[in-house]
Amino acid sequence: MKFLLEVDLADATPEGEAVRELERILRYWGGNLRHYALEPGEVSAVYDSAYREVGRWRVLDPATGSAPK
Repeated sequence: MKFLLEVDLADATPEGEAVRELERILRYWGGNLRHYALEPGEVSAVYDSAYREVGRWRVLDPATGSAPK
């Protein structure tokens, strides 16, 4: 399994808050991963504390490194 998490906090957080926001995102999503079937093709949006979409995570095909077709 290849797991990819992409988060862009450049425009989503006040200056100096990016680290705290990323900590919150990682805690929240790490705690909820058990609710997902971590199989190639699984994907979900990632939201900041203001519920703005700031990225997504996905499970890629380990053989190709990309999402299955």
